[in-house]
Amino acid sequence: MIKQIQWLGHGSFLIQGPPLIYINPWKVIRTAFHADVILIGHDHYEHFSPADIDKLKGDHTRIISNESVASELHHDVTILKPWHTITVDRAGIKAVPAYSPEDMRHPPEANGLGFIISMNYYDIYYAGDTGRISEMENIRPDIAILPIDNNGTLSVEQAAKLVDEMRPRWTIPYNWGTMTDGATLMDAQEFKSLVGGRSEVIIPQRSS
Repeated sequence: MIKQIQWLGHGSFLIQGPPLIYINPWKVIRTAFHADVILIGHDHYEHFSPADIDKLKGDHTRIISNESVASELHHDVTILKPWHTITVDRAGIKAVPAYSPEDMRHPPEANGLGFIISMNYYDIYYAGDTGRISEMENIRPDIAILPIDNNGTLSVEQAAKLVDEMRPRWTIPYNWGTMTDGATLMDAQEFKSLVGGRSEVIIPQRSS
């Protein structure tokens, strides 16, 4: 399953299906294959790009997000509340809270989302733009995809501690290598070093 997950830069990912799932597409390249599902966690520009959604959307694409994204997007959007689940083809998609208790860039009232995607007998946790929150305590994924930029989100050290508690088989760090004032490859490598052997950390190469 881990080989079916491609990092597209910053917080954007592609999960090869079926179904074909894009998470927060940003600066993506148009392809011949339309997305089956597009997941949008919140309305910040680098995670919610209507132009990129238009590149990927087909007649049968399901867009899943929260109320604020739905109010801004001129397409049908399936709104998921935290802990609600929807099934699309072979995937179960559960929305989970994503916010920063101590940073107003991602306040709880913004209703940001992460996602737990269950497919092919694996649970994939995409945390979203979030700090450390109590709602993470009972999440035990096979694959954890975590922010490490400390920009109202997890720091390298917090993300490593979270891996220690969740014990996923694989972990992928994101929100690095794309912003001039953000996390870098060195931060991703430090994260991998801190995690050690508790999880296999994949530092991905950007895919198109």
